[in-house]
Amino acid sequence: MPDFLETLANDANETINEGYYNVAQNHPRVNIGFKESILRCEKNAIVAEIKIASPSRGIIAHNIDVESVALMMQRGGAVGLSVVTEPRHFRGRIEYFTIARKCMLPRLMKDIIIDPIQTEAAAKLGAEAILLIESLFEKRLCNASLEEMINLAHRRRLEVLLETHTKEEFEKALSTEADLIGINNRDLSDFRTDLEVTRNILDACDCKDHIVVSESGMDTGEHIRFLRKCGVRAFLVGSSIISSINPEEKVRELVEA
Repeated sequence: MPDFLETLANDANETINEGYYNVAQNHPRVNIGFKESILRCEKNAIVAEIKIASPSRGIIAHNIDVESVALMMQRGGAVGLSVVTEPRHFRGRIEYFTIARKCMLPRLMKDIIIDPIQTEAAAKLGAEAILLIESLFEKRLCNASLEEMINLAHRRRLEVLLETHTKEEFEKALSTEADLIGINNRDLSDFRTDLEVTRNILDACDCKDHIVVSESGMDTGEHIRFLRKCGVRAFLVGSSIISSINPEEKVRELVEA
């Protein structure tokens, strides 16, 4: 039985073949890059995520007004938006990028990116950054090499957040040209989530001058403080913000923690 990463990659190929990522026109970017926005932050650099569902939790947010939520996240002090566009398992939509255009935060296209056409779509949508998942490349589930995808992203003026989950992946990521290195506390093969994943990796590895972004499993200010002490510079937070009664206040709570 294939692990879930293989399922995600196979479904991504089907979505690509259906023409989902054929973006017809170019959309403008904001005036600040993703990395620069994190570096400028004097508090906790929270990347707030617009995510409707997840395979582990099902539907997280019902009937949300994407534009309104994005503006609330901005008012709460987020440094950037992560916009989930994967349609099959996370109920994302390409249109969320254009719907959220009034928000002036830099935007990360978060998807199961396995093919250059998805990177091209991100550039046309006006994204400032894309997420690449190192384990997809390690398992040879992508239609180009990691180096090729990073180079293409940079040619299209996109920054890359390279997601890792193990010490070995993290060490390899340090030698790439990725702009930011993520540590996903959730194992995508079985969905177990543990903040100790980030601590264990950073205890074992010298991240040097790389910006580390912790992803998944953060619900409280205590979680943010714990990860900050581990050496994390930015925090990608999805479910706890999008499912809160007041996303603006939830973002502010984490920013001020």
